[in-house]
Amino acid sequence: MKLFLDTANLKELQAGIDLGLVDGVTTNPTYIAKEGREIHEQIRAICDIVDGDISAEVVATKASEMITEGRSLARIHPNVVVKCPLTRDGIKATKALSGEGIRVNVTLCFTATQALLAAKVGAYIISPFIGRLDDIATDGMEIIRDIVKIYNNYGYPTKVLAASMRGPLHVRDAALAGAHIATMPFKVLDMLFNHPLTDKGLAAFLADYQKVFQEATVG
Repeated sequence: MKLFLDTANLKELQAGIDLGLVDGVTTNPTYIAKEGREIHEQIRAICDIVDGDISAEVVATKASEMITEGRSLARIHPNVVVKCPLTRDGIKATKALSGEGIRVNVTLCFTATQALLAAKVGAYIISPFIGRLDDIATDGMEIIRDIVKIYNNYGYPTKVLAASMRGPLHVRDAALAGAHIATMPFKVLDMLFNHPLTDKGLAAFLADYQKVFQEATVG
């Protein structure tokens, strides 16, 4: 399973790259706005850091405008994946852009049947939002299992990207369910390292080493 960072912050992206774990990036208009730069400029800066798929979302709501905007975003860099919402206009735009060879990440997916629609129009990625479903007392991970099964049933090449990941259990369960990609904030990626027994074991190893080293020095 590939690991993406869900951010537009360059410092977070560089920290993830330094760990050697980041395969790609997902952004959205909210993240871009927080960085205070024009979207094309910020996406271009991200492309300079990350060698992998980088999702850049359209802000238009009409299909014709999404198509124009999507073409503009795709021209920024070969790694850019245009992000369109799972609306009627978004699906129309996805079909048109995919037909031109532009890769599209269909976002804001909350049902398996929505995911089926995205696959049928040639989406490169589908992004079900796990955490947001959990927030309304719905089993978010069930949608991942259902989408993976449907896509496998019919041989759809669309990649399943588990989004809105809130913690390590989401990452684990998405991997078990067969998601191709998990995207997460940097803090969640960093949490994947954590376990008290790892820290305790390392402390014990170092203490034993220091004890032997000190005894050898004294001797």
